[in-house]
Amino acid sequence: MTSKESSLLPEYSVVVPCYNEGENLRVFHERLFNVMQMTGKTWEVVYVNDGSRDDTAEVITALADGEANVAYLNLSRNFGKEICLTAGLDHAQGTEAVIIIDADLQDPPEVITDLIAAYKDVDTVYAQRRSRKTDSWLKRLTAFAFYRVMVGLSNRITIPPDTGDFRLISRRALDALLSLRERHRFMKGLFAWVGFPSRAVLYDRDARHSGYSSFNYWKLWNFALEGITSFTTIPLKLATYIGLLTSTVALFYGTFLLIRTLIFGNNVSGYPSLMTAILFLGGIQLMAMGIIGEYLGRVFNETKQRPLYIVECYVKKGINP
Repeated sequence: MTSKESSLLPEYSVVVPCYNEGENLRVFHERLFNVMQMTGKTWEVVYVNDGSRDDTAEVITALADGEANVAYLNLSRNFGKEICLTAGLDHAQGTEAVIIIDADLQDPPEVITDLIAAYKDVDTVYAQRRSRKTDSWLKRLTAFAFYRVMVGLSNRITIPPDTGDFRLISRRALDALLSLRERHRFMKGLFAWVGFPSRAVLYDRDARHSGYSSFNYWKLWNFALEGITSFTTIPLKLATYIGLLTSTVALFYGTFLLIRTLIFGNNVSGYPSLMTAILFLGGIQLMAMGIIGEYLGRVFNETKQRPLYIVECYVKKGINP
């Protein structure tokens, strides 16, 4: 890229993954526009439509038609939040830094000024929630457990607790991140895996402006499995240790039964305990097979080498000073 071509690119890119956010986008864009104009930097915003079923595509198209610094990326179908975010990062042209934020206004765009202010001698500035008062008690409990489990399981990387995707990352950190093309993507873990100096900015998360989150508890559970299996093989080791412990207990118990039979003779009674032992061992085996299956399924998906996503259209007219 020549210096002339580089000078035409924006200094900051804002990547906004969108799924059924039609009710929020106009308000979000107005607030984002006001914040970014105050930075004094050239900027663009990349809206990524992840196969939305409402009027998200129409709203983004209208925004892109009205302003030159709005880029619109429409995926061919719904690929999921992590892939949608990756697509936006692939198309972000910011030469200095990229900002990631959701469109539901739970993460206030005004916090971006704090991220930029803290972006001095680090490559990543992540927004960390002061509290989770807008979440239900069950979600707060599961989030607390998830982040602490990830800290305990992750090998040589630290995922900051109570931190989502809302962050600012330097161009060099983004280039390192985009070199990771795995299909099963846990972005919070990937952000931490690439390393580079980072800093937290505390903020208060707002309630969702309108609409409903697409993440239910089942999706959150699968999301947690994705994070655990993407960054550690400890579940496989645990399955091995549980199998070894169970075999050891079974050996001692079998020895005990043999000695008791030799001394006191054979007693036909004990059917309930026999069934309990069979069901317990069967459960342990199925659990171990399930853990192995989770990892094997991920290996299977990686070997297919399919593209992460397919772009239906990409529209970018230019940038505003």
